[in-house]
Amino acid sequence: MMRAGAHPGIAGIWSKAAGFWSNRRGVAAVEFALIVPILLVMYFVTMEASQAIETSKKVSRIGSMVADLVTQQPTIVKADLDAIMKIGTSTIQPYNRSTPNITITAIQVTTDTPPKVQVVWSRKVVNGVYSIGTTLPATTTVPATLKVAGTFLIRTESNLAYQPMITWSADSQQKLGMPSAFASTISMGETYYLRPRRSLTIPCSDC
Repeated sequence: MMRAGAHPGIAGIWSKAAGFWSNRRGVAAVEFALIVPILLVMYFVTMEASQAIETSKKVSRIGSMVADLVTQQPTIVKADLDAIMKIGTSTIQPYNRSTPNITITAIQVTTDTPPKVQVVWSRKVVNGVYSIGTTLPATTTVPATLKVAGTFLIRTESNLAYQPMITWSADSQQKLGMPSAFASTISMGETYYLRPRRSLTIPCSDC
């Protein structure tokens, strides 16, 4: 017998609703679906940031190592410079999505008043191709603290267009309307100056 005032349809709906809210498995599934994408994004961002920091340190290490090897030589030739830059390039491994560009410049600060900063010789590697860094005659600039008359300097510049593992292509940015801040590469670079260790100057006979 049915009680007065009771409606079987409403009672059934209420019973199902109560059962749904009391079942925590559905809530857990929804929470999991919401949290997983956030956790994945955090994981990939953390991984990419750590690799980018480590690669930046290696780019700096390239400059210091190349400059140190060059300044230990009393004289040098193109083949030696190219070999040293090849060693420097290998330092960036295991990162291999782009190659570093290295420029070695020998600088003479003259005894003129005021002193002039002249390029003696220069060698570079860009995209794996070795060539003259600066066409002579040429002048350059150095930090004020290093502009000491009569001194000889070796300047090493190392640069890398770092490509993250997760990048936005230019085509994807245009289709999605993404701003240019989402670049596909990150510029990394360092410049080192060192003085010769074993001689006053480091001449290069065939540079």
